Amino acid sequence: MSAGAPRGAGGRGDRGQGGNGLRASLSGLTTRGRSFLAAGIAAAVCAYVLGQGALLRVGLLLALLPLLCVYALHRTRYRVSGSRRLTPGRVSAGAEARVQLRMDNPSRLPTGLLMLQDRVPYVLGPRPRFVLDRVEPGGRREVSYRVRSDLRGRYPLGPLQLRLADPFGLVELTRSFSTFDTLTVIPRTEPLPPVRLSGESSGYGDGSRRSLALAGDDDVIPRGYRRGDDLRRVHWRSTARYGELMVRREEQPQRSRATVLLDTRQLAFEGAGPDSAFEWAVSAAASSLVHLLEQGYAVRLLTDTGDCVPGLGGGGFSSGGHESAEAAGLMMETLAVVGHSDGAGLSRAYDAVRGSGGFGGVGEAGGDGLLIAFFGDLDDVQTELAATMRQRTGGAVAFVLDSATWAGQPARDHGLPPVEQRLRRLRDAGWTALAAPPGVAFGELWRHAGTTAFGTGTSGGRV
Repeated sequence: MSAGAPRGAGGRGDRGQGGNGLRASLSGLTTRGRSFLAAGIAAAVCAYVLGQGALLRVGLLLALLPLLCVYALHRTRYRVSGSRRLTPGRVSAGAEARVQLRMDNPSRLPTGLLMLQDRVPYVLGPRPRFVLDRVEPGGRREVSYRVRSDLRGRYPLGPLQLRLADPFGLVELTRSFSTFDTLTVIPRTEPLPPVRLSGESSGYGDGSRRSLALAGDDDVIPRGYRRGDDLRRVHWRSTARYGELMVRREEQPQRSRATVLLDTRQLAFEGAGPDSAFEWAVSAAASSLVHLLEQGYAVRLLTDTGDCVPGLGGGGFSSGGHESAEAAGLMMETLAVVGHSDGAGLSRAYDAVRGSGGFGGVGEAGGDGLLIAFFGDLDDVQTELAATMRQRTGGAVAFVLDSATWAGQPARDHGLPPVEQRLRRLRDAGWTALAAPPGVAFGELWRHAGTTAFGTGTSGGRV
């Protein structure tokens, strides 16, 4: 909720801005008001030339009426306050959010007819307008509207505008409030089926292996007894050795790690819009992140620029519990605004994977984590670089998109389709590599990836 404490519409604060308040009010003359003023001036000139006193009085009346309305609205002392409530503040692409506007009249004077208008980007729909009847002193009016977007992004709502009009419709003045809200539209996600993929640490899933924790309340070596510790955890051998109570270490389940790599290079994708290859890759990456977090993985989002999200300690992987939920929100908001990069290769992403110290769990020598990558067009150099990423992981799944196919261009003839050549090289390096044709449901590809990985005889767990 974003409660506004804006300046009163039409009050002294608005008139004091710029020093030309009356001139700005004159610009609020409507077509009817300008017509009245022009007709009055013309009648007055004609009456003066022809010497017609009655016509002169009519002309003066027509000319003065809109000017009097301008002055009356300029001197209006409305003390109107407004607020906006956005529910929810973050939605998936294609989902609706509800915006509730509230107008309060804290003054002792009633208002006239008011037109309420909220400024929204065109992608969220038409600009909402509401006509409010007279608001009594201390009264309140509430209106609402809905917004939706098929395009992910971060969109500002506001500022709220209030239009004041005179009873004759000769003048309309606009007063703006100062508050605004932001609607975040995250990529559309789809539920994924549980499948068996290589790379899961056996602390979760079928293996149920346990390893020693290196951090937290239970240390690697026995520690001194602290007030409140359970006496059943006293390590008597260490106690006899050191001459004081020592608490034994505990075993904790190893948490699996996974990295979702998103290729954002401009040269790797063609086309734009919600049905483009890049938007499909972003949506699929978001679905993977949500699914992996639900399965208990410590997850990070990595792009070809080498930037990690959440980018905290431990190689940028999310932690458990409340921190995992915060990391999920941060990654989804990052995907909401992610765009194309100017990079030409995947070297930075390769360095980030190689410098993570492996994907393995705490206390393990080798990397046995999972790498899920979404690649666009890859030339021979980048295909080879992507293939070598497999050496730092316990399991790797790649979804390769051919931008020419997604853009509706004819396939190029080089013996084998280019995408098949890339897939063959990745598979030879140990990847579970699949092509992502236009219009395919990511859930089906995910299920196929699990069947392919398990069919090769690689060890793994349910994902």
